[in-house]
Amino acid sequence: MEETKKPEIQIEIDDLTAQGVYSNLAMISHSDSEFILDFIYVQPQAPRAKVRARVLTSPAHAKRLLAALKENIAKYEARFGEIKAGVQTEEEKKIGFYH
Repeated sequence: MEETKKPEIQIEIDDLTAQGVYSNLAMISHSDSEFILDFIYVQPQAPRAKVRARVLTSPAHAKRLLAALKENIAKYEARFGEIKAGVQTEEEKKIGFYH
């Protein structure tokens, strides 16, 4: 029996994308066919914020992303200690990651 090898994916990233963007707020919405993740930066005391990146993905991929985040957070906490997220008040939910 011959073993089938999966082709390797070569991933490229341009210089601007490689720099990344900082986000301190995420908004997630969905339809029956996709999830939309908006990554936003809110400056303290600023009345407006801008979406820095938008990712559209399938429900199945969103679920795989959730599993990957859980796994990576567990690895991070095993190495560096528990991440203290705390409970946010309604006022605090205006700035930061929430769902």
